[in-house]
Amino acid sequence: MINFLIAISVIFILMLAWIWVQQMARTYALKHPELGKAKEEGLGCGKSCGCQGGSCQS
Repeated sequence: MINFLIAISVIFILMLAWIWVQQMARTYALKHPELGKAKEEGLGCGKSCGCQGGSCQS
């Protein structure tokens, strides 16, 4: 039972840490607009669509 609680705690802490890292990246991008927008994982072209002319085609 203790292993189960430890596993759930570790997963929850890692999730919160990842959310915090994403928020820090967004904040940094807002403070430094010369570097461009923060790149979000899975967004934009190049992940699962063919990108031509700035738009994705299915």
